[in-house]
Amino acid sequence: MSIQSMPVWKWALLLLASLVLGFLMYGLAQALGDAVPAGWLSWIVNAAMAAAMLALYALFVNWFEKHPARDIPMPKLVSDTAKGLVIGFVFFIVVVGLLMIFKLYILDTPVVPGDAMQIVSAFFMFLVVAVAEEIIMRGILFRWIDEKWGFAVALIISSLIFGFLHIAQPGGTWWSSLAIAIEAGLLLGAAYKFAGNLWLPIGIHWAWNFTQGNVFGIAVSGSDAGASILHGTLSGPDILTGGIFGAEASLITVIVGSALSAWFILRVCRRTERR
Repeated sequence: MSIQSMPVWKWALLLLASLVLGFLMYGLAQALGDAVPAGWLSWIVNAAMAAAMLALYALFVNWFEKHPARDIPMPKLVSDTAKGLVIGFVFFIVVVGLLMIFKLYILDTPVVPGDAMQIVSAFFMFLVVAVAEEIIMRGILFRWIDEKWGFAVALIISSLIFGFLHIAQPGGTWWSSLAIAIEAGLLLGAAYKFAGNLWLPIGIHWAWNFTQGNVFGIAVSGSDAGASILHGTLSGPDILTGGIFGAEASLITVIVGSALSAWFILRVCRRTERR
């Protein structure tokens, strides 16, 4: 039985079970990652966990939904992940650039780069975060709602849930959660629908967190990401800097994210109209 033809009660129950299993997988991955100190071993462990989570997702979809996982096509792994990394990196370059123009982010001088070993470890740690959260939020939640209720409903609901799952983060508020829903939830959902695979949103998510936290030294969803290449200070009204939550709660990030989300959404809608 396809997702679209399932009775609503069965669809909701199976979706809930899938999400619970997804979060359990994510929790185990985080616990294992936290147990390994920063260094080359953590790079291997985190890369292996990311690969294992993708393999488990493929097996789960094949067993649970009775069809191959079509949203992790291996021929697109390198190209679409690379595109996502570029988009996520440029996104936060633009955000921080605007913050600097308005004197809301001030670089410390002299710039003293952080510990390279820790920075590389953070890069691989954020790979695990991106893979796990995209499997859960886009591969399961968004896709199941999309197949049952359509793109618009899936985009709105998955974005709001994604945003408000961050409310328990340090400094999290209703505004920071709404900001993430708008700037990141919409973007990642639309990117997933546009690409037809998880690689593009994984790349965006991965580079977004790493660039924000370990390139510019800004809190990632309220949490210190550790060592960073650059060091700076956010100073100004919380609505513009994001306050202690970090730049993700900045109105500037919301505006930039909304513009990029709109581009992806329009591309999806135009492609749908041509069919």
